[in-house]
This record gives sequence, structure tokens and C-alpha cells, in this order.
Amino acid sequence: MRRRSAATLASSGDVLGLIRSGEAVTRADIGRVTGLSRPAVALRVGELLEHGLVVENTEGPSTGGRPPARLAFNAAGGVVLVASLGAGRTQIAMCDLAGRELARTELEIDVERGPDVVLPLLMDHWDGLLGDRPMASVRGVGMGVPATVEFAAGRTESARVMASWTGVVIPPIVSARFPVPVFVDNDVNVIAMGEYRTAYAPDVDDLLFVKVSTRIGAGVIAGGGILRGALGAAGEIGHIPVRDGGGVLCRCGNIDCVDSVASGTAILRDLRARGREVSSLADVVTLVRAGDAETMAVVRRAGRLLGEVVASAVNLLNPAVVVLGGDVTETFQPLVSAVREVVHRRSTALSTRSLRVERTRLGPAAGIVGCALMVIDHILAPEVVDASMRSAATVGAEQRGQGALQSVRGGYR
Repeated sequence: MRRRSAATLASSGDVLGLIRSGEAVTRADIGRVTGLSRPAVALRVGELLEHGLVVENTEGPSTGGRPPARLAFNAAGGVVLVASLGAGRTQIAMCDLAGRELARTELEIDVERGPDVVLPLLMDHWDGLLGDRPMASVRGVGMGVPATVEFAAGRTESARVMASWTGVVIPPIVSARFPVPVFVDNDVNVIAMGEYRTAYAPDVDDLLFVKVSTRIGAGVIAGGGILRGALGAAGEIGHIPVRDGGGVLCRCGNIDCVDSVASGTAILRDLRARGREVSSLADVVTLVRAGDAETMAVVRRAGRLLGEVVASAVNLLNPAVVVLGGDVTETFQPLVSAVREVVHRRSTALSTRSLRVERTRLGPAAGIVGCALMVIDHILAPEVVDASMRSAATVGAEQRGQGALQSVRGGYR
């Protein structure tokens, strides 16, 4: 175990990080790793125990005599409320502090109805999931929304797409009812992070997640973290134009964006134009399974057009893995095969030398996991844990001072 300098790792928040990672699970481990004295270790562990962030037991292995108390992160010490919004379906869940799902429900609602309708419904469902749990158990809220998001402000920016959400700063609206930190990001960013952290980390550092559903978007993992760009607009590949798109007007106002020619919405439109009676992707699945030539041609064309854009992204970003998710890619293998073929044909030899193009491993669960991790990574960051403890200590001291003053006043009566 590598010894670290006490000057660089001395706070309770840092110690919590060691316990969460498993790098230090006893007081002796913490002392060896950090260089902290036994009283200093005892102080920090005591703070973490008092705040319910760690638990201890004496069932650890012993080399003789009394076994050392083992420390473990207390994932049950609170919950986070999360929601992964889609164009027509929203997943809502409550997770523990390790990101594990405790309760979940789905809401069928068109996000275009706007925040005044959607957000109150979300919060009502969170209340239902909480049940008898006290509000104090909620440590944070995380949301993924199908719009461009200025992450630092939690503000949605979609002038033509989700127009009723444009300029809406979501965190203050939610925190008025749930007074905890609230984080909002683009839906594909949180899905990408959930997929990456659960299925690929730490073996892969760079990943491109492409969601193909009602709309098309991408999340970029670079160096193990989300690449958001200067303001949060990175990953908007749905509005990159393709060649030979047929002159289709995109909802953003441009022509032949890949979103307008290769998404689930585009596939349904093109099949209807060819005389196929399809009302949903389930109908398309039925036609694909029946071997309908016209349907297969439409699906493969969508895959080739999408492959053009993904190939450009591969040349630019050089990911180790391209993960294809969303309703369309989870359903249509011909589309996935077409994307893979075009990417390997049109990307550079070096960028595709060891590139894998594969379907999502988590499926719909990735959005919930990613939202939970977005919150947990913040609220359990060492500096945030330390600040929370200082704040709690200040409040405690003020309350004790007020109690003492009342006692003194009472003595003069």
C-alpha cells in the first residue's frame, strides 16, 4: 500500500474516499496510507461515523487477538432522486448512495408539454417513491433531459427543439420542493456515463455513446469523464448534415441533419411514405422479422447515414469503443451492422485499428445509473463532504450556544 503525504490527504472527505474505494478499510490502513497520527485518524473516522457516511464492524480477519474494526461506506445513509427524460417516456427512480436502484417507475409524457407540466409530475412521483422516508434522507437530485444543457447553470438551451424549455433554469424549481443539490445534464451525457462506469471503466478511458431513438444524440467520454465543451453543447451529432439525405427539413431549421434522416421518427416517416402501415417501432420490428425487403432497405439506409456521422466523430475523437443505444439500435441489428460497416470503411486506419462498435450493455437502465452517479460524484467529493461537516459543526455550536444562553436566562427568573 503506497504511503501518501498527510499534507495532501488529511481531511475527513479524503478518508471517506479511501474507504469507498476499498484502499483503506481499517484505522490502521488509513494511518499507513495517509501518514496521519492515530488521534487524527480517530477524529476523522468519528466524524464520518457521526454523519452516517461510514459504518464499522469487528468481523474482519485477525492475525491474533481481537480483530480490527473494519470500516465500510454506508450506502444506506441517504438517497438520491433521479429522472432520465426522453421525448415520450421518462424513467424516475430513487437510488442509494452507491447508485443502486431502490425504487423505480415510468411516466409516459410528451416533454414538449413544457416544464410547468413535466417538473411537477416528476416531483410528485419522487414523493411517491420516498414513501415514509424523511425528506432529510434525500441528499441530491439528478436529471437528464433531451435538450442542450448549460451544465454549470442547469439551464436548458433549445431554441427550436423543446422550445418551451428554452432558458429554463431547472435546479431552483426543483430545490424549492427538495432543498438539496440539483444537477441537470443532457440525457445522452448521463446515459453515456452510466454505461461507461458500469460496463467499461476502468479498462477504457475514451468512449462514444450514440443514442438512436425518437432523436439522435451522443455523449463523449474522454479520459474517463464527460466531455461537455465550453458551455455544454458537445455531443450534438444529431444536427450534423449528411450527404444524399434527400433534402429533409430538420426540426432545428437546417437540411438533412442525421436526426432528420436516420432517427426512429425518420424511419417511421419513410416507411409510411412507402405504403407501410406503421405507428410505432414495434410495427417496424414485426416487418423486419418478417423479412420485409422495403423495411430492411429503409433501416439499412438509416444505418449508413448514421455511420457517416459516427465515422467523422471517430476520426475526430479516436474512442476505444462506440456504443450504440436507444430504442432503434437495441431493436434493429441491420442498422447496427450498417453503422459498423461504414465506420470501418470511412474512418482512418489508426482510429479503427482496435475500435469496437457494439450495442449498449445496460440498455434503458444506463440513464438512471448515470443520473445517480452525477449526483453522488458531487455530494461525496472530499471538499463537499468537508464543507458539509463544517456547516453541521457550526449549526451545532450555534444551537448549543443558544441552549446555554436560555439556561442562564432561566437562572435569573
